[in-house]
Amino acid sequence: MGEPAGGLGTLVDEETRVVPTDEGDHERFAHYVRKEKIVESAVTGIPVIALCGKVWVPNRDPQRFPVCPECKEIYDSLKPGGDGGGSGS
Repeated sequence: MGEPAGGLGTLVDEETRVVPTDEGDHERFAHYVRKEKIVESAVTGIPVIALCGKVWVPNRDPQRFPVCPECKEIYDSLKPGGDGGGSGS
């Protein structure tokens, strides 16, 4: 899994709340988060917010998990020159 461009990285969501979804267990996805927020969270313990809205304090290796489909869809819609044009689809 490569690192997305635009200052984003991936982190794992460790919340234990139940989220109804057709995509499976969102608690076992790696999520897209701004790189500076990842560093800030590592230093301060302040939770991060993923593109999909998940909030948590990361502490696992994101490469062990598949990318959150909701984060990926949002990220893809933000790419310059994409069909989403940054306004969503």
